[in-house]
Amino acid sequence: MALLARNFTIRNMLLAGIPLMLAGDFMFALNDAMGKWLVASFSVGQVVLIRSIGAFIVLGPMIANQGTARLFHMDRPVLQFLRVVATTADTGLFYAAVVYLPLADVMSFYMAGPIYVAALSHLLLGEKVGWRRWLAILVGFCGVLIILKPSSAAFSLSSAFALVGSIAFGFAIILGRLLRGTSDTTLVTWQTIGTLIVGGLLTIGAWRTPSALDFGAMLLLGVVSCAAHLMITRALKLAPASTLAPLHYSLLLWAVVFGLAFFGDMPGPRILVGAAIVVLAGMFIFHRQKVVETEVPPENVLKGVN
Repeated sequence: MALLARNFTIRNMLLAGIPLMLAGDFMFALNDAMGKWLVASFSVGQVVLIRSIGAFIVLGPMIANQGTARLFHMDRPVLQFLRVVATTADTGLFYAAVVYLPLADVMSFYMAGPIYVAALSHLLLGEKVGWRRWLAILVGFCGVLIILKPSSAAFSLSSAFALVGSIAFGFAIILGRLLRGTSDTTLVTWQTIGTLIVGGLLTIGAWRTPSALDFGAMLLLGVVSCAAHLMITRALKLAPASTLAPLHYSLLLWAVVFGLAFFGDMPGPRILVGAAIVVLAGMFIFHRQKVVETEVPPENVLKGVN
């Protein structure tokens, strides 16, 4: 009887975790599409600044519940600072890339996150990575090169923004693993403060007074991003990361859908082939990690591009 009750509880948690993960990914894709629409009319700095202010609509009650004192009592402050730098670079470079590139193209770079994490875990954390995962990492990098097409005729600054931003995203995940004892509220608050400061600096000399609708949309951008992060964090507490990890690649599908619906962007065959290679390599890395470690650490799951 106890076993049946336990199985029923696990099943209910899975049924709750999977929709939350899918909803969180949808919200992140919506956030990305909104961001692309806004940076077409406003500077990246201005969008990032007002977006960061909007995020505090969600973070405010969380900070009040946790207590502001806990924000200043952090372990390993140097790593905390480096994580803020990485997440700020990730956010800023993402929006800089989507100014000129289709959403699906930029998202394809960010889908390589698990590949970067696997490689960096070996180099920075000393974690053992078997030959099968190293092979998957190399295959995944080949997929990134196909997307990047690094030739003098095809290489662009926007592609470089997307590539460097996705690598910064991988570093942020690694640093998050090192700081797993810090509460989500503290981590998200400081990364939001980081983007707010950098956004404010980038806005100097590039401010354009937004309409009430545009200002509201930029605030909403922060609310949507924070809500998506919370949904995915909750999903990871309800269901195994190994179950949820493949669902995160739905972000790429939504990027194609939103890009086509709102901007008329359809990824070319090269992007689709490169993205498919990256996704398959990432899923294999998750599979092998599950085999080796029984369960994929939650920190390895992408928690949102921005």
